[in-house]
Parts: sequence; structure tokens; C-alpha cells
Amino acid sequence: MKKLAIYDMDRTITRRATFTPFLIFAALRLNPLRLLLLPLFLTALLGYPLGLVDRKTLKQIGFRLMLGRTIDRARLDDVANAFAARTLERNVYPAARAQIAADRADGCTLVMATASPDFYARHIGDMLGFEVTIATRQTQSGASWSHLIDGPNCYGASKLDYVTAWFIGQNVQREKADIRFYSDHPSDAPVFEWADKAIATNPNRKLRMMAQLKGWDILDCKVSAA
Repeated sequence: MKKLAIYDMDRTITRRATFTPFLIFAALRLNPLRLLLLPLFLTALLGYPLGLVDRKTLKQIGFRLMLGRTIDRARLDDVANAFAARTLERNVYPAARAQIAADRADGCTLVMATASPDFYARHIGDMLGFEVTIATRQTQSGASWSHLIDGPNCYGASKLDYVTAWFIGQNVQREKADIRFYSDHPSDAPVFEWADKAIATNPNRKLRMMAQLKGWDILDCKVSAA
């Protein structure tokens, strides 16, 4: 039986979301004048809870405004690596690190499955010791990344599609795998339901109620870190 521990990233492993902080971090290093466009992105963010814009479109808008229509992959990779190091230093729950280490010691293959962009999420995953990072992918344009996302945003039901596609690619049979899944957000219900063991991590009120109803475990890294 192959054991896997699959983790969401933002607010599951990290204290805070990472996408907007990354855009600001990258703009400061690559083209500080683009920070003048930040209010436009923040305005677009306000449209999300109103249903005026979806998460995939928001990410494309943010990338386009703060990084450009395309950006050299090597330049962005350097910035992403620096951002990942800063994230590990300032924005990771110690209790999440401890849980990751416990799963590793238990013989689990460590998989990160996140809606965050692959170009920085994989650096964070590598630094935390994850063997696999499954994330939202940008479109490649020659030696550059485009602001356009390749395929669906790795969020909600699409995250389960990404994970099961990885399973197929690795020739892992679901019935021969024991899977535990950690996430902070109710949108990951499809993956929670698919996993053998669901762990609602740093849950908001909605997810906590869902976990209690369904008998899922609860891990609160904020309490553990106190």
C-alpha cells in the first residue's frame, strides 16, 4: 500500500495567502514602477466576492499588471526562489512543518496540491521537502512565461482532477494507495471526500462545521503554534 500525504499550501501550511505578496515582491525586484498598477489589481480583487471575476481571471490580471504580458522564465525563477526562501522564513506554521515531518517519518510520499502558480509553489514545495508539487500552470511562450494560465485553475473540483491526473501519470492505482489530505478551505471538499483520511487544517467556521458533520480530523496549527 502506497501512503501519500497531500497538502494544500495557502493558509494550510502558510499563515497568509501568497499570490498578492508574490506579485508585490516580484514587482519590487523586476520593475518597481509596476507597483503603480497595484490599485487596479486590488480593484479587481473586490470584484471576486461579487461574482464579477473568477479566480483564474484574477490571477491572469494580477500577472499581467505586476509582471507584464510575458516574462523571461529564468528571471522569474530567480525571484520565485527568493520569495520561497522568504516564505519559509516568515510565513510557515511551525506546527505545519512538524506535521509534514511526521508524515515523512511515517513513510508518506509528500505531495503539495495548491491553486498557487507553479513557478513559485514548486520552490516552496522543494524547500519543505515535498516530492511532488501540483499547482496552477502558466502558459509557456518560448523562453518566457505568459500571463495566461494553461488549463484550469487548480482549485475546487479542478484540484481533484489535477491530482487524479498525476496518479494516472505515475501509474498509481487508487485502491492501492492510502491518502491523507490537509486543507484549510471548504472548496477542497472534492479532495477531502476522495481521500482516505481528511484533515481540516486551520479551518474557518464553515469547514469546521463540515468536518464535525462528516467526522473529519481537525488540525489547528494556529493553536499548536501558540
